[in-house]
Amino acid sequence: MGESKMFDSSCLSLILLTLQQIFFLKKHNLYFLPILTGLMLALAWFPHGWLPLLFIAFIPLMAVEYIVFHNPDKYKGRTVYFSAFIAFFIWNLLTTWWLVNASWGGAIIAIGLNSFLMSLVFLFFHKIKKRVGEKWGYLVFISIWITFEFVYHGDQITWPWLTLGNAFADTTSIVQWYEYTGVFGGSLWVLVINCIFFSCLTESFTRKKFISAIALIILPIGISILLLFSSSPTSETELHKIVIVQPNIDPYNEKFSGTYEHQLQKMLDLALEKTDSTTEYVVLPETALVEDIWEDELEQSSSIITIRKFLEKYPKLKIIIGASTAKAFKPGEALSETARKFYKSENYYDAYNTAFHFENSEAIQKYHKSKLVPGVEQMPLQFIFKYFEQFALEMGGTTGSLGFQSTRTVFSSTDSEVKFAPVICYESVYGEYVTEYVKNGANVISVITNDGWWGNSPGHIQHLKLSKLRAIENRRWVVRSANTGISCFISPQGVVSQATEYWVPASIAGTVELNNEFTFYTRFGDYIGRIAMYLAFMLIIYSWLIRFRIIKTSNFMNDNLK
Repeated sequence: MGESKMFDSSCLSLILLTLQQIFFLKKHNLYFLPILTGLMLALAWFPHGWLPLLFIAFIPLMAVEYIVFHNPDKYKGRTVYFSAFIAFFIWNLLTTWWLVNASWGGAIIAIGLNSFLMSLVFLFFHKIKKRVGEKWGYLVFISIWITFEFVYHGDQITWPWLTLGNAFADTTSIVQWYEYTGVFGGSLWVLVINCIFFSCLTESFTRKKFISAIALIILPIGISILLLFSSSPTSETELHKIVIVQPNIDPYNEKFSGTYEHQLQKMLDLALEKTDSTTEYVVLPETALVEDIWEDELEQSSSIITIRKFLEKYPKLKIIIGASTAKAFKPGEALSETARKFYKSENYYDAYNTAFHFENSEAIQKYHKSKLVPGVEQMPLQFIFKYFEQFALEMGGTTGSLGFQSTRTVFSSTDSEVKFAPVICYESVYGEYVTEYVKNGANVISVITNDGWWGNSPGHIQHLKLSKLRAIENRRWVVRSANTGISCFISPQGVVSQATEYWVPASIAGTVELNNEFTFYTRFGDYIGRIAMYLAFMLIIYSWLIRFRIIKTSNFMNDNLK
């Protein structure tokens, strides 16, 4: 999991000159350009990509748009759309193909829908550019694309896995400035460099412009290195011992066929290998407790009774663990929007993906996962897709949508300064979402997950590396417990330590430092996305005004001719 090679300007120059020749392709070769974009985006993607390609990957596709823009009599807007679809389908397919390991149907929907939406965004950019003119084209492209990424971090149709700024998850030493910008700073960086290089091909190719582009690549890297050295921990900081457990229970077979008592005992035995009287926390993965747990009868759960007996041996110890829970609504109680009906009954209940916090007291803290996986844990746009909820089980989820909560709970024990953010699985993909835990007081981030659904593929590696970005954005330690996948400690600088092997039961012990300071990004979140959205909105309004003016002028001239 090493860092990518540094940027070779002579190699980039050679690639740019090659692209300049390809740019003048004949009509029947036009669709080679989007294929090139799709391949470069995929080959640049982590965990094993060559990152410099990302800074020129959009150039071939932008060339198609440029050709169509300057030849309106020969090409139509659909050429832009179909070219974009080719590019983005290749990118999606080659980087997220591993979704088929969970569900062929889910993979087809995710890859197809994402490619469709990305292509619409690129077509939208082309349409607006036709109205506002070419000099505004670069600004239109950058603002529209980042707006799309920002909106894609929302609550319904949401799949931000391929946000451009995520590509640096494998090279965190060069994006330490994410503590100021978040991943949208990375997206902005990529798009600006692509636009400058593209202007070298379509306008005057000057050494000065090329050197300026290279400088814009090198400068943020230099800033990142300075931040990396300035954020080194001090020896005076108090350390807190944490044990992380990776039980490696097969999510397709053992998890649902073995007894919940045996599975829990397996996890506690692994924890015992590293736990001693100085251990403050044991962190276990998502949905580790598979017993049917009703939240109004927690103390009657045999799993919770077992956990309490385990804690009696270690007075200082606390446990964070995932569970599948449910809550029954009492007669007359207001129902939630996710309430589901009992089979052959008029009563309702909610099902949750839950994180629990246990300590040697009667208090039990819980948090319900609220950033739910579309189509698996949540049916988006239910008023449209309610019928398709019956197919959710096939895609690795449950029928109906899981319940959620509106606030980010922080786990805080009565005898410790440690305050945990209980981030559950998919929630770790969303930067601003994780800052909500930190704003509520979290000084350590725990990520509990189950990455076994995707098999031994790039999926579980990508998911791990995205947590490195959350560590940098908030300058918090991340402790990551995966049922299977990769469990590890991640420093506030995004450095992974004690990473476990895939499909191997393990427990690891380490220490973390607390940080109660807020970074700029923690305070202001995805402000780059919001600025891009406002800018895109203004450009759209401007394009409408221009269109109205053109139509009005045209009608005036026609009336005079009559």
